[in-house]
Parts: sequence; structure tokens; C-alpha cells
Amino acid sequence: MIPVDRLFCDTSFFYACLARGDRYYRRAGELLEQCRTQRMLMFSTWEVVSETLTLFTYRLHPQAAIEFLDTMKPVLSLVPVTGALLAEAEQVFRRQVRSRRLSFCDAISFVVATTVLDNIPCLSFDKDFRALGLTVIG
Repeated sequence: MIPVDRLFCDTSFFYACLARGDRYYRRAGELLEQCRTQRMLMFSTWEVVSETLTLFTYRLHPQAAIEFLDTMKPVLSLVPVTGALLAEAEQVFRRQVRSRRLSFCDAISFVVATTVLDNIPCLSFDKDFRALGLTVIG
């Protein structure tokens, strides 16, 4: 049982939900089912959706990207990323990128999860999320 009622969802979680070959596939399915049965609010950003669609298209099949759009996107609350959030994410990226491999999308997710969503826990299998100090359920 997940002890919260709202979560931020990352690309690594979305990928594991649909990629049967992913080592986290089973765990992602369990978490997704808990989200459904507990009626949790699931947040993300268009940047994460974009990254997810690209990953599905390149690593799996374009149909996986369409399936994600049809099944997952409708249940997400997508947080708009403003210019101010992008500027803050740029600063996070500049501080962190020299010491760890970090995508700009992860920097945006960090800022959204910690500021807009008040340190919301994240569904992620990405080590960078933990390294940034986010609360990760995965």
C-alpha cells in the first residue's frame, strides 16, 4: 500500500509499466494497480510525456507510444512548466550536471516536485531522483 494520495510520475516509471522486458515491469504494474485502486492523483509534465513517447518509439514500438497516450495520459494531471520554473531548473542542472549524469527533464521534474507540488513523492526507478534528494517510491 502506498502511504500517500498523490504522486509525481517519471519516465522510468512509465517505461517500466509497458516494457515487459524492463527489470522493473512487475513492480511498476503493482504500483500502477495501487494507484488505480487507491484513486491517487498522478502528476507529471509535458516534458516527461515527451521523453516517454520518444523512449517508447525508439526502444519499443510507435504503438507503445500511442498506447501510453491512450491509457496513461488521460489519468495524469500535467503541471504546466512556466518560464520561471525553467529558469530554476536550469540552475539545478548547472549545479548538478558536473557531479552526476542528469537530464534537463529530470531537473525540471525536481523543481516541479519540490516547489509546485510541495515535495511530492515520485514514482520512479531513476537513481538520479534519489540522488537529488527526492522521496522515491519504486
